[in-house]
Amino acid sequence: MSIQNLIIFKFTGLYRILEELSLDLNFRITFADNLVSLNQKVKNLNNFLIISNKKYPDINNHFVLDNEPINIFKLVEKINIEFLKIQFSSQSQVRVKNYTIDLNSREMFINNTKLKLTEKEINTITYLSKLKTPVSINELQEKVWSYQSDIETHTVETHIYRLRKKIFNTFDDNKFIISKKNGYQIK
Repeated sequence: MSIQNLIIFKFTGLYRILEELSLDLNFRITFADNLVSLNQKVKNLNNFLIISNKKYPDINNHFVLDNEPINIFKLVEKINIEFLKIQFSSQSQVRVKNYTIDLNSREMFINNTKLKLTEKEINTITYLSKLKTPVSINELQEKVWSYQSDIETHTVETHIYRLRKKIFNTFDDNKFIISKKNGYQIK
């Protein structure tokens, strides 16, 4: 796991306290006193949490500490919980082409356009996106639907047809899932 970076934003008193305790904490602590400095610090970080004493709407991974005083052990526990939430959230998002798929909310989105998906649709997209070659209908039946390949069914074709239609209607993208002679593919 990467280093957890705790950035204290415009909260000098908290920074001084945590800096004194930094040898006993599991995160790298830095301070930012303006938005330019903050953006510079987070630019190349993947695992970070920003703490301030008031809400800033344009800041991600932001934790507001507005109930003071607080027991230092409770504070460290809250910080660790926030890092766990960030880690859980980041693991639940998958990039496929230009889209982001949130596995928890079962949504596919790009910019501000969202599409709600079923669990089977998510499973189909993630399975197809992991493979670089076309996937046969029989393989999808077996791996995504858990059907035996000797059963005659058009479930996969119908499902793919409906999924492609949903994606086209929402994103105007008719090339997300491509039909090949030997199966389906996401390139």
